[in-house]
Amino acid sequence: MATAFAPRVYKNFINGEWVESCGGKGMENRNPANRDELVGTFPASNSGDVSAAVDAARAAFRGWSLTPAPKRAEILFRAAEILVRRKEEFARDMTREMGKVLAETRGDVQEAIDMTYLMAGEGRRMFGHTTPSELPNKTASSVRVPAGVAGLITPWNFPMAIPSWKCMPALVCGNTAVLKPAEDTPLSTFNLTQALDEAGLPAGVLNVVFGDGPDAGAPILKNLQVDLVSFTGSTEIGRIVSEACAPTFKKCHLEMGGKNIIVVMDDANLDLAIDGALWGGFGTTGQRCTAASRVAVQKGVYRHFAEKFIARAKSLKVGDGLDPDTQMGPCINEQQLSTVMKYVQIGIDERAKLATGGHRLEDAAHAKGWFHEPTVFTDCDPQMRICQEEIFGPVVSLIPFDTFDDALSIANNVRYGLSASIYTRNINHALQAQRDLETGIVYVNAPTIGAEVHLPFGGTKNTGNGHRESGTAALDFYSDWKTLYIDFSDRLQRAQID
Repeated sequence: MATAFAPRVYKNFINGEWVESCGGKGMENRNPANRDELVGTFPASNSGDVSAAVDAARAAFRGWSLTPAPKRAEILFRAAEILVRRKEEFARDMTREMGKVLAETRGDVQEAIDMTYLMAGEGRRMFGHTTPSELPNKTASSVRVPAGVAGLITPWNFPMAIPSWKCMPALVCGNTAVLKPAEDTPLSTFNLTQALDEAGLPAGVLNVVFGDGPDAGAPILKNLQVDLVSFTGSTEIGRIVSEACAPTFKKCHLEMGGKNIIVVMDDANLDLAIDGALWGGFGTTGQRCTAASRVAVQKGVYRHFAEKFIARAKSLKVGDGLDPDTQMGPCINEQQLSTVMKYVQIGIDERAKLATGGHRLEDAAHAKGWFHEPTVFTDCDPQMRICQEEIFGPVVSLIPFDTFDDALSIANNVRYGLSASIYTRNINHALQAQRDLETGIVYVNAPTIGAEVHLPFGGTKNTGNGHRESGTAALDFYSDWKTLYIDFSDRLQRAQID
């Protein structure tokens, strides 16, 4: 069924069926580039819907967990094939509901494709360990087993990629799941769910409840039948999630905020660094956890870099993401736009120099959307709030520095630790930065965004709690280790005693 002909009123997906919310309430999904466009109406789910979804997941768990992993993987492979065929359609849907430009939403769908293919492959590579026992006539090994019912709570900025990061490893490991996507971008999760359903996923294995955090997200955290929770969002909400999981010792995975930096050394390829800083700072309208909202530039090239970077930022075309000429789309909603505007004022009050931007776009071409100018502050002190706090919008702070050691100190002196980048031709500086930057991801001569699905994704400090998305590292969260001993000696062997 093509989404162009899908009903404008959507339903939850529980036990293999599209069903009405038991509360009967709905929420509108509108285009952030044009508030007049109603993309669709989705359920405003409540605890009753969540209970039904969890019950379905629990009932489906045994059958799915006993399905051989290669067979589970075949369903994921078929889903990936569906996503490939419908990539353009799903990308256009995503631009309408999320706002980012079509090239980026195509990339978002492609990331879901890549993750689904990757995890389909892991169905035949879910390796354990076999090791010699310390005792004779005894074998020792370990295997992965499913962890149970997974509660998955995802954000709006990557509305198909991040659900795929969570769903695909959870499913291939043999877990069942209840997924609550962000209320701003439900259509992309609807499309992903349809692909899995059409691929033959058994009823109850994946259940989707639409709604907001307090009414639909919180009940997932509190439900005693949910064994593990994976959350992507702000650090503030992540702390609430962690506290809600703690009383019952739920396994909890948090992917939270970032205040990422690009370091530009005197010897860098400046044109390349400017390209990277523009993409890192203004890609997805700065609404990425890996966005490069800080750019630290060595003083020998600072003025030259700033002049060219500001000119390029001024020239960015802001508008509807479906327009092929648009380079930056809107903020996701009024609240996020207000946050951006608040931080611009904070920067001004802190006496950072506003070099370009700083205003909401309200002319005729932008009046119906949540648009903000690409904004650059210069000559920033690294202790300013705009250099310390996550803004999640199109605001970049330029920070001059003297030495390489100064750059490392500036980079590490924030409470987050997700992604960092250095532009340099000095191999010693590049290698030392990879070692000493306190982040989960480090790039050399590339911006802070652009993670690949076969490698671990995640951060340190207030960015995460030690788990990782993507790659085989994701399997560690969505499975438990079971250690197996077989003693065929026909006598009591008392391990270390004997």
